[in-house]
Amino acid sequence: MTIADALPPELVAALRRARSIVALTGAGVSAESGIPTFRDAQTGLWARYNPEDLATPEAFRRNPRLVWEWYAWRRQLVSVAAPNPGHLALARLERLAPRFTLITQNVDGLHQRAGSTSVIELHGNLLRVRCSAEGTVYTTWPDVADPPPPCPACGAPLRPDVVWFGEMLPPEALERAWRAATTCDLFLSIGTSGLVEPAASLPRVAYASGATVAVINLDVTNAVEERCFYLHARSGELLPVLVSAAFPDAAT
Repeated sequence: MTIADALPPELVAALRRARSIVALTGAGVSAESGIPTFRDAQTGLWARYNPEDLATPEAFRRNPRLVWEWYAWRRQLVSVAAPNPGHLALARLERLAPRFTLITQNVDGLHQRAGSTSVIELHGNLLRVRCSAEGTVYTTWPDVADPPPPCPACGAPLRPDVVWFGEMLPPEALERAWRAATTCDLFLSIGTSGLVEPAASLPRVAYASGATVAVINLDVTNAVEERCFYLHARSGELLPVLVSAAFPDAAT
């Protein structure tokens, strides 16, 4: 049986008629591009470190160079990765849907590289840094012999523009995500475990607000419930087929 044969026709119909679609993506989507998940990334020189001990404000204050170099290593992993068919299918869906909102927990920027134009980044982005004192965001920074480099405005150390353990999510991004979830017709939860709050609540909020919900993940078993579909599949394999099934006459 092919993926097309296994697609619930009710889900295809829901996608076709939806006026407002929200997609929430997690680490499983990036893993299909060869990017290790947060905890799986500890290899080589970094295998002796617990990621939770590096991704905190306390760790940065204690040893800013160590934290900076760990994120520089992760940034290198991202730089050699490419968007996969799941990323590309979501970018295509954005062009086809009357209203589309993409929310991601990933920090690798692959959605933007795939062509998605309006991405709500709940956890920030590895490809940016910000001033550790004033919060000013920068997309470029100098290489220095003793990292991290200083903020060009105030001289405080620059830090990755990502959300660390113990920090709040960006309020504006979270508000936009919440508003999108409460007003959509169809919510796609893709490659995310559904364990990290507050993102884990977004599909439940959408469902409670009347939306159809589809969970696409290797951690679920195929099942159909009222207005809720569970699809055991890789996003890079299922999403292109799903989008094409819902919009068969649309140009790629």
